[in-house]
Amino acid sequence: MRRLTPVLALGALLLAALPAHAADGPAHRESYGTKAPYEPEQSGHTYQRPPAGFEPVFTENVSRHGSRAATDSADGDLVLGLWDQAREEGQLTGRGEEFGPTVRALTAAMEKVGYGNLSGRGRQEMRDTATRMEQRLPTLFEDIAGQGEKIDVVSSGQGRAVDSASEYTGALAAADPALKPLIGATRTDKDLLYFHKAAGGAAYRDYIAHDQRLKDTLNAITDQPRTHEAARSVLRRIFKDAFVDRITGQVGVAQAVYDLYAIAPAMIEESPDPDGRGWGMDRYVSRSDAAWFGYLSDAEDFYEKGPGFSDSDITYRMADVLLDDFFRQAEAKRAGTSDLGAELRFTHAEEIIPLAALMGLPGSTEPATPGEPYTYGGNPWRGAAVAPLGANIQWDVFRKDDRYLVRMLYNEQETAFRTGCRPIAEGSAFYDLDELERCFGRG
Repeated sequence: MRRLTPVLALGALLLAALPAHAADGPAHRESYGTKAPYEPEQSGHTYQRPPAGFEPVFTENVSRHGSRAATDSADGDLVLGLWDQAREEGQLTGRGEEFGPTVRALTAAMEKVGYGNLSGRGRQEMRDTATRMEQRLPTLFEDIAGQGEKIDVVSSGQGRAVDSASEYTGALAAADPALKPLIGATRTDKDLLYFHKAAGGAAYRDYIAHDQRLKDTLNAITDQPRTHEAARSVLRRIFKDAFVDRITGQVGVAQAVYDLYAIAPAMIEESPDPDGRGWGMDRYVSRSDAAWFGYLSDAEDFYEKGPGFSDSDITYRMADVLLDDFFRQAEAKRAGTSDLGAELRFTHAEEIIPLAALMGLPGSTEPATPGEPYTYGGNPWRGAAVAPLGANIQWDVFRKDDRYLVRMLYNEQETAFRTGCRPIAEGSAFYDLDELERCFGRG
């Protein structure tokens, strides 16, 4: 999350950023932002049946890696340094006495997993998602095994994406051992699945590094009285007031505490109490403060990866390489030039979020007008819904004679294609492939 630097605030425009929350109580899922662990959005018993005579012939997806450890030790190092100092000076609250041991145990667990690596929960998320895919499309996977079709597997090459692919394909093979020899070795394609760091992301990286409007907007969103109030509220749960008064950069320290709070659910299986309170980090961040810091995290992701400013597509146009690959794979199946039964891709939030914006998926359709900043009250975009850990987009292709239909699942929920794309019937989840080509301007 962005660390605070001074800038003029946007004042009253941001006052209604959040709905009211109780000060304490169970955290709302959206307070975790894009670190929210994965949950399928639809029951497997409620999917629409394909029209009569249509059978599944191909499936393809792109999945964010599963729940993981924090990417480095910076947050733990920062807060533990202050905690050690406060303990020596007798400046810890009663609750704060427990904070240091909790954080030390959490950071030790993350070190054991490996910073940035999949946690136990993340591995299970991938296995469960794969199992549900196979259960949704049993005849497809029977045909893949019976006809000897291939399952292509591709990742960004980053460890957590490679491991996600391994867990996912391992679960498919466990469900039907006949699939195992048909699953290809995971190959790496950074241009496709790490495009924000590849050649196609050069203009985007320049925007992130140098765009003054972006910097001013995010700093203005962060530098509000509510941020300073929330920061002090978090710190006062751990340190006595006199010690809090001496902390420079209170917002940065409180953000570090929030970041540990946000990653804790991803590490639930490594906690000493996985079936109860887990790590108990909600003792140190109230529900209302978590909601505010979650909003700040969402604002950063919205402007840096998502719909962004209404007069620019710099944050998401580079995702066209991935959307093009979805079409290319489906079109090859229709043309009879593909021997694949499934195409499985594994990537990161930096790819899922812009793809969702490019495709106009639910929650990602509204950019922010310059001068009218993103707020929860004014925009439906939420990181926990758009790209939680394990987020996925899937196209299933169905055939009858020479007609091909496509159904899209977004986090396993049947999802309409963007406005202007016409399904085969009102309310249907199925679209003619040639209609999608028309709607997305392929021709």
